[in-house]
Amino acid sequence: MQIAVVADPHYHDIFGWPDATGERPALRSFADSMASTRIFNESFAVFRAVLDDIVRAGISIVVIVGDLTDDGQAATVRSVNTLLADYTNRHGLRFYMTPGNHDLFALAGRHQSKRFLNTDGSTLLVTSDAAESAGSSIARLVTPEMQCGGYADGLEAYGHGFFRRPEDLHWESPFGASDALADRRFVIRSADHGMSVQMVDASYLVEPVPGLWLLSLDGNVFEPRNGSSDPLAEATYYDSSNAGWNAVLKHKRFLFDWAADVARRARQQGKQLLAFSHYPLIDPQADSFADELALFGQSSAVRRSPRPPVVAAGVDTGIGVHFSGHLHVNGTTAVFDKGKFLVNIAVPSLVAYPAAYKRVRFDADSMCIETVAVDEAPGFDAAFAGYRSEARREGSGTAGLDAVSSYADFCDMHLRELVRHRYLPLESPADLAGLIGDLSMAQLAELAGLEAGLDPLATTLPAFEFLVDWYRLRKARELALPLVAPQRLALYRELCARFRRGHWPEGSVAARLAAIFRILEINLGGLPSDRFVIDLRNGRVTSAGRTDATPAPLAGNAA
Repeated sequence: MQIAVVADPHYHDIFGWPDATGERPALRSFADSMASTRIFNESFAVFRAVLDDIVRAGISIVVIVGDLTDDGQAATVRSVNTLLADYTNRHGLRFYMTPGNHDLFALAGRHQSKRFLNTDGSTLLVTSDAAESAGSSIARLVTPEMQCGGYADGLEAYGHGFFRRPEDLHWESPFGASDALADRRFVIRSADHGMSVQMVDASYLVEPVPGLWLLSLDGNVFEPRNGSSDPLAEATYYDSSNAGWNAVLKHKRFLFDWAADVARRARQQGKQLLAFSHYPLIDPQADSFADELALFGQSSAVRRSPRPPVVAAGVDTGIGVHFSGHLHVNGTTAVFDKGKFLVNIAVPSLVAYPAAYKRVRFDADSMCIETVAVDEAPGFDAAFAGYRSEARREGSGTAGLDAVSSYADFCDMHLRELVRHRYLPLESPADLAGLIGDLSMAQLAELAGLEAGLDPLATTLPAFEFLVDWYRLRKARELALPLVAPQRLALYRELCARFRRGHWPEGSVAARLAAIFRILEINLGGLPSDRFVIDLRNGRVTSAGRTDATPAPLAGNAA
């Protein structure tokens, strides 16, 4: 049998947030979408497209590795539950999820505020916080439906594996057989030990069909701030987004012990074990961590990277393979230590480049993984008319919207806009940002004295286009290859080789360029991340990929 693994759908119901008159779709603004690392309105169509593809493939078990919802809003949770219940009732799909940082917040939740487009391109602020001003929006709507729930009051709204179901052959949590929230709590303390909170952990082990164990590990950690006193206040807690498994090792070490016990029992009883959480146990960019830190400093990617003690603890559990989301990237990384191994499979989001999900099949001693890229999503362009109205009102552009012909095109356009307006000006070293924005690849190579004999393409290819390709490969690995022309790839590989052979003063522009090309070379290689097989006896990862490196499209769609 096959299992579908889906990451970060960030579902937003574009018909679930009527304005004060109750008459229009609830569309997030184009400006907000292009400034975010994910798109919003298109989630409504793409999640349905993926669920339809899963049904066509004859798959019945769907694992969601967190961030099922836009931001955990009460109305959104209710809407997505209705959607999933429909697929359960009509097609027999069974859903099992782990909480992401956008699904729940601490014990009692937090406020959310979003801007929705009016028909004339202006925006309405919809918020759960009565103290929030309308800001640049022309009006404000205050509703408790925008509130994100917490573990104490919001987890039960989800279901999806968090609680025992009659059809489950086995269910347990780290705390025993009870699924009551009162029996699934642990103590978490502030750094100064002045604040202690009985927090819920939502981890569980379930056997949905004979012989298959799904291990859902709750990687959310909400550490109280020093000096806090109210366990229900939003301000009491640090956000979990950058905490991940580094914080789990500090505050929820029992998860590692329990996972090790589950893995041991799975081997003894001959169960096939699929472990997953929202956060990676191994950084998909682990091999380039030093260069990432040198180039970008304490970026969110660097802060989210699991530290060596975490990776070692993950290996030691013996779970072997772990699926993760959160970072919106496609990648496979592995660590081997003392006869044990850990392979982390980073599953890309459905609402960012490269939109895709994974299909998993167990053989006797192996796990076979296929990555299914999302090319088409019927109705994904439902917000485009609203985007154009917004652009007319604001006097702004719509980037390459008119050239978009597929959902995959839209995701790639979104990435290009992120590079132009966020990654390059805000997250890149200032000196490199100016150069990459103005120079050709030949001129960039000339800064390090490496321009001689390059392909003539280098003189006409803008360095900005290289940076777009760099981020494509960083986020998608093998899935990016069809979008990067062979002549460009050959040029990039040649520059990687030239920079690898050179030496430059620390801190110089040439040295930073060398770091960029070292990262690129890693992303051009590494373990297979499209179609591959993991030997569960020794952790060996081998490609089962396509010779043309083309990712599998959704069933029934053109490649």
